[in-house]
Amino acid sequence: MVSVDGSLFIQIVNFLFLLYALNLVLFKPVRKILLERKEKIDSLDKGIQSLSSKASDKDNSYKEGLKLARTEGLKQKETFVEQASQEEKEILERINKKAQANLAAIRNQVAEESEKARLALEKEVDAFAKAIGEKILGRAC
Repeated sequence: MVSVDGSLFIQIVNFLFLLYALNLVLFKPVRKILLERKEKIDSLDKGIQSLSSKASDKDNSYKEGLKLARTEGLKQKETFVEQASQEEKEILERINKKAQANLAAIRNQVAEESEKARLALEKEVDAFAKAIGEKILGRAC
């Protein structure tokens, strides 16, 4: 059987003293380190969140800038295509005018040469008619 005597009170005081000493030497420093660690992790987590939001904002602004640049590029491309089409029309118009002028000059030249040939042949028609008549009739006219 267990008897309760003065050693029980000594053990209780010893336990309380040990609890106080362990709390002072071991538990408080460990809790302090854990709290500091938790604060550091929380501050790093907040930093990560802020940097993540900044990165997201920069990514969105980059995408918007890229989209604006593409639309601007397409507008410039359309402008260049329109200018090129206009220049092409002007060049083709100039070429057509030049070709028409050359064609008219060639037609005039052909008309002049045919007129010269006709006049030359008209001068010789009498001689040709006389030669043909002689050949057909077989005698000189």
